[in-house]
Amino acid sequence: MHARSAVVDLYGDHLSRRGWWAPVSAVIGLAESVSVQAPATRTAISRLVAQGWLRPQLRDGVRGYAATARAQARWRHAHARIYAPGPAPWDGRWHLVQVDTAGERRRRDQVSSTLGYLGYGRCPGGGWISPWFSPELAASLDALGVRWLSVHGHLEGPADPALFAGSVWDLEGLAAAYEQFLDELPIVPDGPGPREAYVLRTHLVHAWRRFLFLDPGLPQEVLPSDWVGRRARAGFLARAQDLAPSAGLFVDQALTGRLTAHER
Repeated sequence: MHARSAVVDLYGDHLSRRGWWAPVSAVIGLAESVSVQAPATRTAISRLVAQGWLRPQLRDGVRGYAATARAQARWRHAHARIYAPGPAPWDGRWHLVQVDTAGERRRRDQVSSTLGYLGYGRCPGGGWISPWFSPELAASLDALGVRWLSVHGHLEGPADPALFAGSVWDLEGLAAAYEQFLDELPIVPDGPGPREAYVLRTHLVHAWRRFLFLDPGLPQEVLPSDWVGRRARAGFLARAQDLAPSAGLFVDQALTGRLTAHER
């Protein structure tokens, strides 16, 4: 696991319910528990600060880092997507977005990464499309300094929404990724200790979080009746729930300075 992922997962999965702040020593200690060394964590924190995701903050004389308002919005939405029980009811409308990158390759790559994360796929013939309107779209594209426009409505061309979705997203590849996730799901031991639960849950959430970039949360109407993603989500949610109490205890111990070097 990369240091940046360890820090972002900590804030998004645990600190969102604990005031969005942690002492730097706790962040380093929790990252060390998942085999990320302190120098790498410090570098990741510095970069997250430079990029506007974290800010240094002193609390009661303790040096730490708080998530910025921008980070809180992004990670709150990510948390909701990660732990959603399934796709919301769909009204049959699609959200089509057209972006003008002025031919700049770097900006085009940034737009592609951003829209892919928000759940938009490349539409045949140009543009980006999603079955859902993303509340993060405007802020995300405006931050890139690009011109864009969008429309939300029913499509008149495609007769079969499922076939159309298959032309936008690689559903076979996505199904294979879900199958691999299921094959690698960890067995949760009975009564795991705080450290073990935190390590297991961190790796579990990290593995599941990559589907934010692969799966826009397609509605049931455009998916096969036996879609493997449903089983994968159920398996993830069950294990994450089983590990949550002990993993949360480990985080609380770190935040209050009660972790020994042996426990990290």
